[in-house]
Amino acid sequence: MGFRHAGEEGNRFRFVIGDGGPSKIVDVVCSPDATRGLVSAGTVHHIAWRTPDAEQQLRWRGALVGLDYDVSPVMDRNYFESIYFREPGGVLFEIATDPPGFTVDESLEGLGKALKLPPEYEPMRERIEAALPPVND
Repeated sequence: MGFRHAGEEGNRFRFVIGDGGPSKIVDVVCSPDATRGLVSAGTVHHIAWRTPDAEQQLRWRGALVGLDYDVSPVMDRNYFESIYFREPGGVLFEIATDPPGFTVDESLEGLGKALKLPPEYEPMRERIEAALPPVND
C-alpha cells in the first residue's frame, strides 16, 4: 500500500507513508499465538483507505488483481465508491474514493443534522430511529 518500515519495538512494527505524521502512521502488533478475534466489539471489521478519485482507485484495483488478490468490483456507496479485498491475515481492506462526498444529498451547513439511510432501509426508518440513543447539539 506504499508504506515503508520505520522501526520496531518488540512485536510492534511501525510503518509510515509520505513524510509520516498524523494519519500517515500504522503500527502493527504481531501476535501469531493470540486467539483470533470474532466480529464484535474490540475487533477490526475493516480498514478503509481513501483515494482521491475513481481513476486512481481502478489503478489500485488492477495492481491488487495483478498480485492475485480477490478484489470486489467497484461498489456505489452513494457518498463514495469502494473496492474491497482481504489482506493475508484476513482483515478486510476498503479503498474508497473521495467524491462525490457527503454533500451529495444535503448542504454543508446541514451535515449531521438528519439521519441518512440507504434506500433499502427507508421502510425501517421508524424502527431504526426508535432504537438510536438521542443526540444533543
